Amino acid sequence: MRPEVTQRIRRMELTARRVVEGFLSGMHRSPYFGQSIEFLQHRQYHPGDELRHIDWKVYARQDRLHIKQYEEETNLRLTLLVDRSASMAYGDGQSNKFDYSASIAASLAYLSLRQKDACGLITFDTEMRESIPAKSNQQQLARILSLLDQVGADGRTDLVRVAKQVGQAIPRRGLVVIVSDLLGIDSLVEGLRVLRSRGHDVALFHVLHDDEIEFPFNGATRFEGLESDDMLNCNPRALREGYMAALEEFLNNTRRACGRLSIDYIQVRTSEPLDALLATFLSHRLSLPKLRR
Repeated sequence: MRPEVTQRIRRMELTARRVVEGFLSGMHRSPYFGQSIEFLQHRQYHPGDELRHIDWKVYARQDRLHIKQYEEETNLRLTLLVDRSASMAYGDGQSNKFDYSASIAASLAYLSLRQKDACGLITFDTEMRESIPAKSNQQQLARILSLLDQVGADGRTDLVRVAKQVGQAIPRRGLVVIVSDLLGIDSLVEGLRVLRSRGHDVALFHVLHDDEIEFPFNGATRFEGLESDDMLNCNPRALREGYMAALEEFLNNTRRACGRLSIDYIQVRTSEPLDALLATFLSHRLSLPKLRR
């Protein structure tokens, strides 16, 4: 491996370590993403048992009340899905959307593996591209960081196709974290529904550059399509009001869709400090004691 590549990967690891260790230093307990659960057995209902655990299908067949028991697994399987489509290349330096997304994935991978959980990585555009199966060994972080360093942003996005491929690639239920700008994803809800129907717990990091949120452009400007060949020459001040209204509608619709599907939705600005972002996400995950169905 070339020295400059090794140095970049080392910087990514140090960033992830700083973000995670800085967050954990203020915590009194380990911030598990949420324990997964597996069905273990039935047992007869006893007065005082919680009604929500009754298996009503068994009652319909046998006319007897039985409780469903589950076996908790403290080790979670985390799969990181990182968008590598062309629009993710927008921005310079630390504000580049793909580089920022890679840092999110690196931090979550570091935290997961620190907890002895299994973690894997999949990059995608119109389909699954590079992938690393979930494992919890000591070499896994190096594999994930190396892949994130090698990947470039190119192509369009097809989340439905990707979600179906992911469902086949990771048949066992776990936590799937998607990191994407959601640009070029026309059927977002359908793709998310596919992952939820497979039984996965899903979290979505919606990564946006400050320019996309604030639309600060002035004067004659040529806008070029990030995932198409379209171009538009215009005065951006004439577009700003309509753009901001369309953006707000898109964000609201995305939040509502995620809420209906019980998916964690985290809107992210590339100017936001990573440790603050991680704190917001994990403080919410702490309130989720087990994998949601």
